[in-house]
Amino acid sequence: MDPAHDTVPQSSATLDLDGIERDLADVEVALARLDAGSYWTDEVTGAELPADLLDEHPTARRASARARE
Repeated sequence: MDPAHDTVPQSSATLDLDGIERDLADVEVALARLDAGSYWTDEVTGAELPADLLDEHPTARRASARARE
């Protein structure tokens, strides 16, 4: 086994870890919102979030998340 071929460049590994940490933080917020009973509502307007939005983006906190994806 050649260790030179088994390594990932440091910058790529850091970027991947940062993305994973952001995703985990989003999931933790979604779970907290579920526990608090506010998962189905827009965190700014209080309007109900469409079920299809949450089906596609379970960590969405705003209805405007649809435009970002």
